[in-house]
Amino acid sequence: MRRRWPAILIVVTLAWGGLALTLASGLTPKLGLDLRGGTSVLLEAPPGTELEVAETAIEVMRRRIEDFGSVQEPEISISEGRGGKISVLVQLPGVTDQERALDAIGQTGQLSFRPVLDAGFLSPLLTEQALTTDGSFTFPDGVDPATGLTLEDDPDAETAWLAELDEDGQQAFVYQVGPTALTGTDVDNALALVGVGGAGSGWTVQLELTSEGGEKFAAVTGALARFTPGTPQRQLAIVLDGVVVSAPQVTPGIDPAVGIDGGSAVITIGGPNADSEARDLSTVLRYGSLPVSFERSAVQKVSATLGADSLQAGLWAGLGGLAFVIVFLLLYYRALGLITLLGLTVFGSLLVVIFGLLGRFQGLTLTLAGVAGVIVSIGITSDSYIVYFERIKEEVRKGRVLEEAIDEGFTRVFKTILTADFVSLIGAGILFALAVGPVKGFAQALGIATMLDVFVAYYFTRNAVSVLASGPLAEGGWFSVRAAAEGRVLRKEVGA
Repeated sequence: MRRRWPAILIVVTLAWGGLALTLASGLTPKLGLDLRGGTSVLLEAPPGTELEVAETAIEVMRRRIEDFGSVQEPEISISEGRGGKISVLVQLPGVTDQERALDAIGQTGQLSFRPVLDAGFLSPLLTEQALTTDGSFTFPDGVDPATGLTLEDDPDAETAWLAELDEDGQQAFVYQVGPTALTGTDVDNALALVGVGGAGSGWTVQLELTSEGGEKFAAVTGALARFTPGTPQRQLAIVLDGVVVSAPQVTPGIDPAVGIDGGSAVITIGGPNADSEARDLSTVLRYGSLPVSFERSAVQKVSATLGADSLQAGLWAGLGGLAFVIVFLLLYYRALGLITLLGLTVFGSLLVVIFGLLGRFQGLTLTLAGVAGVIVSIGITSDSYIVYFERIKEEVRKGRVLEEAIDEGFTRVFKTILTADFVSLIGAGILFALAVGPVKGFAQALGIATMLDVFVAYYFTRNAVSVLASGPLAEGGWFSVRAAAEGRVLRKEVGA
């Protein structure tokens, strides 16, 4: 039985040690809206809306929501139902200003092309321009003195100070831009290509404009071509929802009197991430200004107090169910019930660790429906123990030695456990694929717990029962494995 101990120790260390590290490092499961409080909105896209269009609108929506400050990680999920119907669930944990959140969600991003007047790094351009001779600062209306950026961008304003974001969503560059020269409606198509337009190699974006857009584009690029190559004033900023997506420069050799005519242009993309940048830019150019007007299907506001009460109620329900299961198994299976008790603590600890890690690195949240899924999984895991223990009893009644009954019983019953868990996993997968909202949380928790049940059964339960069968609780006494398998205690009580 010595070979059984290493597996038990490894699993127990992963479970209990992982739980201790999770609690010590604050890597606890990320709570969803119904457990933390906040606002939830279910949106429906108009019939015929392309999935790519909806995804672009959602990214604009996400950026707006994050500007609130109180919502660091909004939870936005999209699903496509029958007939191509697109639904979007927006969950804003911790949001208190519900009206502002709904306004941000309901608005549609606007794509515009605007000439660059000046550009610089994070030290705001406006701060330098606002410095007066006496050392004080004067800022125009609508400009944040702390950042030097325009608070609410008006595409038709004479000037605005807008930021370009880096990969982490931080301000990487600041542009002072003029009024809109073109809008997204002037764009006919945009494609990300490799080695096109005289670039030789690398990525480019082939921009196609409408007839009216081509005339506007020729006029603005002709005006920009009058400036010296390499200067900010020769750039044309592409702005989506008040954020500069790209600011390509008019190439040398363009005649200022003509500009870039013909209704098409090529934007060259350089750098190590040129492929993804080119694809993103082409998506923005194609879909950035399309009127995707989501309809609010349902709005729910959950107070923080109600969320805490829901979490407490869920925990008490889970602990109550667990207590009843443990008491029953201890009375019916005696020493084997101890294995169930230890196994469920291992199962629960690993579940907390997994939810904590997925919450940190994948954004997985534990909702009230997820708590219900965990509670259901207690029953699934308990079934695995009961099926195994009953098989041991059957093998003992056939006359097998206890250790042989344990090994043979697990070999036979593991197929049953796999089959049952596989059915549960299929059900969880179907629910996750077809459902929207809280049911997805239930399916996630149930699926994770089901896979974990197989792991615990194979690496912990089998080995732990084998170790128990070789110890003092194997053969002697009313609490032994043998007594539970043969039902000797019950027969003595009846005979008395």
